[in-house]
Amino acid sequence: MRAPKTPTLHQQIISDIEGCILSGAWPPGHRIANEMDLAQQYNCSRMTVNKALSQLAKANLIERRKKSGSFVTQPQAQSAILEIHDIKSEVQSLGLPYRYSRTSRVQRISSPGDMKNLDLPDAADIVEVVGKHYAGPRVFCLEERLINLAVVPEAKQEDFVADAPGPWLTSHIPWTTAEHLIKSVGADTWYSDALAVTPGTSCLVIERRTWSHNGPVTHVRLTYPGDRHALVARFTPTDPTGKSSGF
Repeated sequence: MRAPKTPTLHQQIISDIEGCILSGAWPPGHRIANEMDLAQQYNCSRMTVNKALSQLAKANLIERRKKSGSFVTQPQAQSAILEIHDIKSEVQSLGLPYRYSRTSRVQRISSPGDMKNLDLPDAADIVEVVGKHYAGPRVFCLEERLINLAVVPEAKQEDFVADAPGPWLTSHIPWTTAEHLIKSVGADTWYSDALAVTPGTSCLVIERRTWSHNGPVTHVRLTYPGDRHALVARFTPTDPTGKSSGF
């Protein structure tokens, strides 16, 4: 049996820096030691350090700024606007550890605002669940969700402590229609505290309603600090020839 190969200095530098970033020890914006200091630390040439840093930049883990140095980048997840995506998968695609924490769960009669959000004709029993999705040590997304108990009565018995409501709903009830509203807002005091950002920070908000054959299922408001999420949509022209009204 062959002994495992000893990593080269180039690989060791990449592994060490990557480990510090993915563990959260070096947060976004952290300044990395310059090439000269790293070369001295690893007892290697600056060319070896430069090669390692260039590879980390290509992987979008660091940003190299001329005359300023190298910095840990702000992670950004991409999701299709027209798809119902899984936040856990988004976070893991960034190479960061995922965690969900429920903030509150309340069962009550819907308010006029709830009825509007859920597209309910009359007041009804609902469950409101608020929770935070984490990417490493930072809040990645705040989730505020309403669930219509008339369509999903099983939700009465769920506390949504261990898992977020989204994956649970996906596994329990098929949906037929979804509607997205996407906007940018400045974080007020409540949202800045919840997301651990400065008041006024630009946030991306995705509001989604879903329906089944039996009626409205859920309304969810997902709020992301603007530097932690990006939206991508892929679509095809309705005309099979590829001709359309514009590009």
